[in-house]
Amino acid sequence: MCCSGFLKIMMFIFNGAIFVAGGAILGVGVWFQVDSSSVLGFTEEVRDASAEIAQLINVSYLLIAVGAVLLIIGFLGCCGAVMKNRCMLLTFFIIVLIIFIVQVAGAIVLFVFTDVAEGLLGDLEDEVKRSIQANYGNEDSSVTTFWNTTMDELKCCGFRNYTDFDDSPFNNRAELYPPQCCNSTITEGGCDLRAAQSSDIDGCFDKLVKLIEDNALVIAAVAIGIAALEIAAMVVSMILYKKAGK
Repeated sequence: MCCSGFLKIMMFIFNGAIFVAGGAILGVGVWFQVDSSSVLGFTEEVRDASAEIAQLINVSYLLIAVGAVLLIIGFLGCCGAVMKNRCMLLTFFIIVLIIFIVQVAGAIVLFVFTDVAEGLLGDLEDEVKRSIQANYGNEDSSVTTFWNTTMDELKCCGFRNYTDFDDSPFNNRAELYPPQCCNSTITEGGCDLRAAQSSDIDGCFDKLVKLIEDNALVIAAVAIGIAALEIAAMVVSMILYKKAGK
């Protein structure tokens, strides 16, 4: 009885942690989906964007699905332990096992993408620059809206730097650069060439690569912690499953 009670407590702890982690993953997935237009939206504006990068947007849906399932199994595990229901415990074990396998596969894909992210994004440079020079500054242009949003959120300028806007409709019309390419303290007369040079604002390429790498590390750390909890929860659920049959 004492051992059984201890296992129930352990089951509550494991599933409580999984429930919380599921909520965290769900939140990250929702954030990624909401913010995807500014983080990865330029892949939609570039005709020859790498398929691997374009498909990365689907990661948000995967995170949302995994987070929702973790919330469900956290609740299911607690109920199975309290009610000593073999069917619920077995269902819990199977779902956790499937999620564990998916997480391992997803972690491998994430690590592989992180290693090649800089190269894949770098391959888009020429196409992105042509898109900027052809469309940035045109009225009602989605390219203008996208880059203004991206530069505001990432605090960056162009793909590499301010020179990406040379010969664009915006630059040709006023011989100026977007205000995001200059420090606010020196833009009283507009962001001209001299101000952009002295400001030396980082390009969005470097900011985006760093954002991907930082988020990959965070997701990997969370995934490792969740995997450890899942293994422990599967072991405890099988022990309780066997005891419930006696």
